[in-house]
Amino acid sequence: MSMQAAERDLRAVIGLEVHVQLETDTKIFCGCSTDTEDAEPNTHTCPTCLGLPGALPVLNEAAVEAAVKLGKALHSEIPERTRFHRKNYFYPDLPKGFQITQYDDPICQGGELEISHRDERRVIELERAHLEEDPGSLQHVGGGIETATHTLVNYNRAGTPLMEIVTKPDFRDPAEVRAFLAKLEEVLEYLGVYDSARDGSLRVDANISMMDAEAFDGDGGPSEDALAEANRTEVKNISSHKGAADALSFEISRQRNLLKRGRAVEQETRAWNEASGSTVSMRSKEEEKDYRYFREADIPPLEVSDWKERIEIPELPDARRERFREEYGLSAEAASKLTSRKAVADFFEEMTDRFDADLAAAWVADTILGELNYRDLEIADVEDRFDDFARLIELVDEDEITTKNAEEVVLRRMLDDDMTPDEVVDAEDLGKTSGGEVEAAVEEAIEENPDAVEDYHAGEGGALNFLVGQVMQKTQGSADPGDVNQKLREKLDE
Repeated sequence: MSMQAAERDLRAVIGLEVHVQLETDTKIFCGCSTDTEDAEPNTHTCPTCLGLPGALPVLNEAAVEAAVKLGKALHSEIPERTRFHRKNYFYPDLPKGFQITQYDDPICQGGELEISHRDERRVIELERAHLEEDPGSLQHVGGGIETATHTLVNYNRAGTPLMEIVTKPDFRDPAEVRAFLAKLEEVLEYLGVYDSARDGSLRVDANISMMDAEAFDGDGGPSEDALAEANRTEVKNISSHKGAADALSFEISRQRNLLKRGRAVEQETRAWNEASGSTVSMRSKEEEKDYRYFREADIPPLEVSDWKERIEIPELPDARRERFREEYGLSAEAASKLTSRKAVADFFEEMTDRFDADLAAAWVADTILGELNYRDLEIADVEDRFDDFARLIELVDEDEITTKNAEEVVLRRMLDDDMTPDEVVDAEDLGKTSGGEVEAAVEEAIEENPDAVEDYHAGEGGALNFLVGQVMQKTQGSADPGDVNQKLREKLDE
């Protein structure tokens, strides 16, 4: 190995192809249901999605509307005319032997998405976003793709509507990719065109090249000539944000090591194996010409540019985040947490109709979301219990129970045992103690712990906390800690 090869200053250049399943009731070119998650294999099929002779595609209008919404959200150009093409290749999960997709006339052209990375804002530019049909799915039996004894094919997914979002090679590290995918998923969810709970709803193919630093123009990207000369590896079968970051980290390390040993990086397609945390070679990388694109004669051109004005999109995450800061006076961190999921933002705004915004934000962003995350639940899983959560906050706000008991006892039993807040308060006898009971407990704690009293007068801060704990124990947690603290100070300072 030469010293020159070992000391090469190499940088990653990454572009993404993100396949998003659109949330429609039926497939893109036929009437088969897209609700296939629990269906028996090959039961949601018809002559059209199986590509049988004589079957003709009929375009799903809902899929086109979803594409236009996404184009508006990503600031893409929606052209006067767009059309479909056939992408020809052979693979067992592609029943027709070609995929109906869009080639040189995609429905969304250009565009951008702003992300936050390392406390800086970056704009990721898009090449395009186009409609296409999903192939079927393969089930490798007896191991992964490289070790399976045989493979089964399920065509239930064949014909499911997808949007393929293609970025420019604007990413320089896996963390940026992860931030982009998270932001894209936020936008898709707010638009109501995507359901992250669906299996396979978002899949990523990542293209990566390692290039010498001198090919870059300052802080910008590499030149077009340098990009054209670089060997590009495509990594497929990535189904999560973390998986994308892990797969790219592995590939950067693999390619860097090859180049620093003076070896070439093959231009190939590799599969991401999440179990082993590595990529494995699948085949040599196809070029555009290998797919022999030609126009889909059975679907006429689409003219939907006027839909961009007619179809409205909802308030998007960035706009809602900024409004939360201005309207409710929230910190940037709280506003970001409360708008990361549309269901959470909606839940918070419902709470602000009943409570002060700061109180609602603290309960939703920290307490309720924290408890749900611990149980691997989403707001959507408990949306029918809005009144119960509101009642819990009300009990604290009206000083009927302590915050500690509300968080550590009532909320947990509400979720564990499907009880209302009032049922938990009655069952656990959590009503706040009277002032006289608290004062009696304070007297007892001081009398029973003379060493702690002496430490308090000697200036040891922990002594007061110990005495507060003793009083809370005597009142079974039903006293207010702040009230106990004040009463102890008053009594000790007499």
